[in-house]
Amino acid sequence: MTELLNRRELALLHAVADHRCELVRGPEPVMFVDGRLFCDADAGRRLVSAGLVAQPGLGTGRWPARLTEAGQAELARAGTR
Repeated sequence: MTELLNRRELALLHAVADHRCELVRGPEPVMFVDGRLFCDADAGRRLVSAGLVAQPGLGTGRWPARLTEAGQAELARAGTR
Protein backbone atom coordinates (compact mmCIF):
# COMPACT_ATOMS: atom_id res chain seq x y z
CA MET A 1 0.00 0.00 0.00
CA THR A 2 2.88 2.43 0.71
CA GLU A 3 3.58 2.93 -2.97
CA LEU A 4 0.04 4.24 -3.37
CA LEU A 5 0.41 6.86 -0.65
CA ASN A 6 1.76 10.25 -1.60
CA ARG A 7 3.86 12.44 0.69
CA ARG A 8 0.86 14.40 1.89
CA GLU A 9 -0.99 11.24 2.90
CA LEU A 10 2.08 9.93 4.74
CA ALA A 11 2.44 13.29 6.50
CA LEU A 12 -1.22 13.09 7.48
CA LEU A 13 -0.71 9.58 8.89
CA HIS A 14 2.19 10.97 10.94
CA ALA A 15 -0.04 13.77 12.25
CA VAL A 16 -2.68 11.21 13.25
CA ALA A 17 -0.01 9.11 14.98
CA ASP A 18 1.15 12.24 16.82
CA HIS A 19 -2.42 12.88 18.07
CA ARG A 20 -2.71 16.16 16.16
CA CYS A 21 -5.84 15.27 14.15
CA GLU A 22 -9.56 15.21 14.68
CA LEU A 23 -12.35 13.88 12.49
CA VAL A 24 -15.96 14.80 12.04
CA ARG A 25 -17.92 11.64 11.38
CA GLY A 26 -20.00 11.31 8.25
CA PRO A 27 -20.28 9.64 4.87
CA GLU A 28 -17.39 11.88 3.85
CA PRO A 29 -15.39 12.49 7.03
CA VAL A 30 -13.80 15.90 7.54
CA MET A 31 -10.31 16.06 9.02
CA PHE A 32 -8.78 18.80 11.17
CA VAL A 33 -5.04 19.10 11.87
CA ASP A 34 -3.85 21.25 14.76
CA GLY A 35 -7.39 22.56 15.11
CA ARG A 36 -7.66 23.74 11.51
CA LEU A 37 -9.55 22.26 8.60
CA PHE A 38 -7.15 20.14 6.56
CA CYS A 39 -6.68 21.63 3.09
CA ASP A 40 -6.87 18.30 1.21
CA ALA A 41 -10.19 16.81 2.24
CA ASP A 42 -9.81 13.99 -0.27
CA ALA A 43 -6.58 12.79 1.36
CA GLY A 44 -8.31 12.35 4.71
CA ARG A 45 -11.22 10.56 3.09
CA ARG A 46 -8.88 8.24 1.20
CA LEU A 47 -7.08 7.27 4.41
CA VAL A 48 -10.37 6.54 6.16
CA SER A 49 -11.78 4.56 3.22
CA ALA A 50 -8.51 2.61 2.90
CA GLY A 51 -8.89 1.59 6.55
CA LEU A 52 -5.72 3.37 7.69
CA VAL A 53 -7.52 5.88 9.92
CA ALA A 54 -10.51 4.85 12.04
CA GLN A 55 -13.86 6.59 11.79
CA PRO A 56 -14.68 8.41 15.02
CA GLY A 57 -17.29 7.29 17.51
CA LEU A 58 -21.01 7.87 17.29
CA GLY A 59 -22.51 11.29 17.66
CA THR A 60 -21.65 14.70 16.37
CA GLY A 61 -18.67 16.94 16.85
CA ARG A 62 -14.96 16.41 16.44
CA TRP A 63 -13.35 13.19 17.60
CA PRO A 64 -9.66 12.39 17.93
CA ALA A 65 -8.45 10.59 14.82
CA ARG A 66 -6.58 7.36 15.40
CA LEU A 67 -4.57 5.00 13.29
CA THR A 68 -5.86 1.52 12.71
CA GLU A 69 -3.50 -1.44 12.87
CA ALA A 70 -3.24 -1.18 9.09
CA GLY A 71 -2.29 2.50 9.41
CA GLN A 72 0.39 1.69 11.95
CA ALA A 73 1.72 -1.06 9.70
CA GLU A 74 1.74 1.34 6.75
CA LEU A 75 3.90 3.83 8.64
CA ALA A 76 6.25 1.05 9.69
CA ARG A 77 6.41 -0.24 6.11
CA ALA A 78 7.24 3.25 4.86
CA GLY A 79 10.17 3.21 7.28
CA THR A 80 9.07 6.44 8.90
CA ARG A 81 8.03 5.13 12.35
